[in-house]
Amino acid sequence: MASRILGFARDILLAALLGSGPVAQAFFVAFRLPNMFRRFFAEGAFNMAFIPLFAKRLEGEGQESARRFAEESVSVLATALIGLTLVAQLAMPLFVYALASGYDDDPSKFDLSVVFARITFPYILFISIAALFSGLLNSFGKFAAAAAAPVLLNVILIGALLLGWQAGWNLGLTLSWAVFFAGIAQLVLVGHAAARLGMVLRPRRPRLTPPVRRLITLGIPAALAGGVMQINLVVGTQVASYFEGAVVWLWMADRVYQLPLGLVGVAIGVVLLPELSRRLRAHDAAGARHSMNRATEFTLLLTLPATVALLVAPVTIVSVLFGRGSYSAEDVQATGLAVAVYAAGLPAFVLLKIVQPAFFAREDTVTPLRYAVVSMVVNVSVAVIGGLTIGWVGAAIGTTLAGWVNLVMLWRKADTFEEVGLDDRLKERIPRIFMASALMGVFVAVAVWTCGPYFALPGWRYLAIALLVCGGGLVFAVAAFKLGAVRGAELRSAMSRQRPPA
Repeated sequence: MASRILGFARDILLAALLGSGPVAQAFFVAFRLPNMFRRFFAEGAFNMAFIPLFAKRLEGEGQESARRFAEESVSVLATALIGLTLVAQLAMPLFVYALASGYDDDPSKFDLSVVFARITFPYILFISIAALFSGLLNSFGKFAAAAAAPVLLNVILIGALLLGWQAGWNLGLTLSWAVFFAGIAQLVLVGHAAARLGMVLRPRRPRLTPPVRRLITLGIPAALAGGVMQINLVVGTQVASYFEGAVVWLWMADRVYQLPLGLVGVAIGVVLLPELSRRLRAHDAAGARHSMNRATEFTLLLTLPATVALLVAPVTIVSVLFGRGSYSAEDVQATGLAVAVYAAGLPAFVLLKIVQPAFFAREDTVTPLRYAVVSMVVNVSVAVIGGLTIGWVGAAIGTTLAGWVNLVMLWRKADTFEEVGLDDRLKERIPRIFMASALMGVFVAVAVWTCGPYFALPGWRYLAIALLVCGGGLVFAVAAFKLGAVRGAELRSAMSRQRPPA
């Protein structure tokens, strides 16, 4: 939560100081490049294969064997990333063109993107190794340090923005160097946390030992699946790069819907994968099923009201968050439209974080790859056709439709697993959560309609949005309890640290 709130503060400053101008557009492309490869190598491919194998060694062979496997893994990962970084430095114009060919019509914007990207790209090396340490910590049931690492990124970027603004520096260059040093800070944080657990990873000569070969075997399909998802991002950015300001609009809209996705979906998915890996290793299918159902129930309880709010009041929310300084009224309207489109896919994006661990815990990375390819075809088709017909918003529509297609296919396949499937409690709760969310949506719509002018007044906008959020949350909470979507005893049990019985 701290990371997401600080992320909003960072993007509010970015919007106010840079707007949707050429420096902002160049920086967002430059920052997306290492983040795209990070998801490809780290969270997407490497960690999804690494965590089950590391957890298996930790449970079955002890900490020393697990540590040796981690050392072998990080040496191979670091070698590959150093090679990629060197290649990227030499071929950066091609990398930028592949991501935003529309910038080629504006040489100054294209050149800025290349300069910024050369500075930010080494971030991938630091953050990918930090992601491996995070997976290691998660396997020990330690989540705080890994979750706190992104806080450092946002603190450093906010500090750099404020310092650069006061000193009159080039804000694009300032932000790019801040990203570089933030990667080092994040790696130091999680590395220190791992060392406190006795998991000090010593440098090794990279060797393809049998455990590492097994990791690569599992990681290649996951990497390809991650690559498919990154193709979706590339296509969206390519389409947006041909429309002035659209890259920034989609970025800011992405930040808004990423709040519930990060707080709920990513957080639960991170906890669920090692939990399922342990239970399946212990042949505890009933316990794994219980964990899957409670994760789904908790996810829907927090995600559906957020989805309704973003669908009902997107422009109001964007106006309060970003509508100041260089971020114009046109920027606010366009970003609000993108927020509404992304919000329609939010339940799918979040539930994907629940169903994917069911495959990864079984060391099945091939099935998610097949379905990711199908969803990619959907996304590319809709984004390109939409870009040619209805404009830049086609990229957002393609992302949302692809998310739902991927979820439906994965869930239908996972439903054949013994540990997956809706239990009676979840079947009863889902319609009640929907009804409570709908009642909250009615309240939000009426509040926006009656109090609309206050959201545009600088002196009242923050109080108005705070009352809207608190009022909507209260309406949902009361409705959820009255309709039986949640019960107090269950909340107290969920907040305890005790594991549910098998």
